[in-house]
Amino acid sequence: MQIKLLGAVLLMAAGPAFAAGPEQGKFSMSVLGGADFPVSGDVHSGAVAPVPDLGPLNPALAGVSAELRIRSRSHEQIYGNAMSWGLELGYGLSDRSEVFLQARETSADDGRVRVGAAYVPALDTELDVFGTFSGYDAYAWEVGYRHYFRDGGRVRPFVAARLGATETDVIRATFEIPDAAITIPNAPFYEKGWALSGGLEAGVHIPFTDRFSMKLAAGVNYIDDLSDDDSAIAGLGLAAINDTGSRVSVPLSITGRWDF
Repeated sequence: MQIKLLGAVLLMAAGPAFAAGPEQGKFSMSVLGGADFPVSGDVHSGAVAPVPDLGPLNPALAGVSAELRIRSRSHEQIYGNAMSWGLELGYGLSDRSEVFLQARETSADDGRVRVGAAYVPALDTELDVFGTFSGYDAYAWEVGYRHYFRDGGRVRPFVAARLGATETDVIRATFEIPDAAITIPNAPFYEKGWALSGGLEAGVHIPFTDRFSMKLAAGVNYIDDLSDDDSAIAGLGLAAINDTGSRVSVPLSITGRWDF
């Protein structure tokens, strides 16, 4: 479907050339959407932590010790690809450049992965530890600059840069050791909070009328570390595993633009 949509856009671009795009002193409004592919950054890091007594987690295991062996897990492993959409307000500095304010939401569904193991010396074995993390929802507010490389024509290449802040919603985690009948449900993991964010992109601008055009773009986005909440995991010696949360991703987007 995406290939057919891209083909339709390029076919329409082969028609008559129009002058839609930035113009000094003029405003524009855009609606954008696309996919966001994580390429770097962990939801949590790794740690090894001794647990002298599993009794508080399962009374049937009172007096049994274990060692938690948690491995780092990335955004890609837990959440996979995300979807992104937003709005943009632009202001033309010239026929080749503009500044803009962009509001964007990026979201992904809940994710469940094996996060490590619990080694039990009494059994000389490792028991799988699983984590289920609540959905990822981030809301970015960024200002940026975009530069076009041609004065007109059917297709105009451009590059852009953005900088601002992103608010990420609360993330909770449920940890399970099924073979030991242990569950830590709905544990706080990240607080709702703001982090520095920004991005770079390159693409093409395709005018269809004097007032309407579309953009196809790809780039790279960055969100800094999230606000960790250790209230449920610090007692297990895992307070450091969520001192992270930063995310680097590659967005692919399509944008509809109206110039005024």
